[in-house]
Amino acid sequence: MSYKSGFIAVVGRPNVGKSTLINKIIGQKIAIMSDKPQTTRSRIQCILTQDDAQFIFLDTPGIHKPKFKLGEYMLKAAEGTLKEVDAIFFVIDASEKFGGGEKYIIEKLSATDKPVILVINKIDLLEREKILPIIAEYSERYKFAAIVPISAADGSNVEELLTEAKKFLPEGPKYYSSDMVTDQPERLIIAEIIREKILHVTEDEVPHSVAVDVEEMTERKKSLTYIRAVIYVERDSQKGILIGKDGGFLKNIGKNARPEIEMLIGKKVFLDLWVKVKRGWRNSDGLIKSLGLGE
Repeated sequence: MSYKSGFIAVVGRPNVGKSTLINKIIGQKIAIMSDKPQTTRSRIQCILTQDDAQFIFLDTPGIHKPKFKLGEYMLKAAEGTLKEVDAIFFVIDASEKFGGGEKYIIEKLSATDKPVILVINKIDLLEREKILPIIAEYSERYKFAAIVPISAADGSNVEELLTEAKKFLPEGPKYYSSDMVTDQPERLIIAEIIREKILHVTEDEVPHSVAVDVEEMTERKKSLTYIRAVIYVERDSQKGILIGKDGGFLKNIGKNARPEIEMLIGKKVFLDLWVKVKRGWRNSDGLIKSLGLGE
């Protein structure tokens, strides 16, 4: 029996459930999730290995009109991915109407010859009879290789989506070992876990002004890892919000992040969090690249 392997880009507007879908497919959290737009800032490469196939997923930043240089990097990463893959998942939110964002993405898809699967996500949020009109509307706008309604949250039809996607994978080698689920450095995943916890507890402009850099990981004892991470913000007021009264807010972020980090590395963790102000970092090429967010 021939073996199949290939790369699949997961694209869509911000907050349509791309990261939730990736995590459901992989079976553990690699891509961070939040109810705030633009959560994913860089391409996260995740791997699913089956007996007869290996899927390598690129979870891209949500495609949107950029307001900062950081946004330009995110858009470039998402659009560049379309040229490098064997197939594309175009994920939409079934509960949202077709709009300018979807139109823009379809225009980008029209420039590629890759097979595109329309993934209608969040079908758990609406009645079954409302799915057919969505299929009809999108079918008029683009010739999709397949259309699969799913719920990434509860896993409905996710296996069917993988079965459909496998049809478009070329014959090829097993690029990664069977037990590997991501090619991302451990420090980057830890930084993303910390940033996710910040996204869950902050409001307004703070989430989009935050970047996390893991500066040190040291084995202090055989069973204890010391991790020092710096949380960058753009203004003093944001620093005050993140630290909180008597450092309570920052302690809460660490408390929420620590169990997931310990699960990731398999050891107890002493998590040392610091907050620093880097004014205008989202418009600084140097800072964006130093944080691993730009090429």
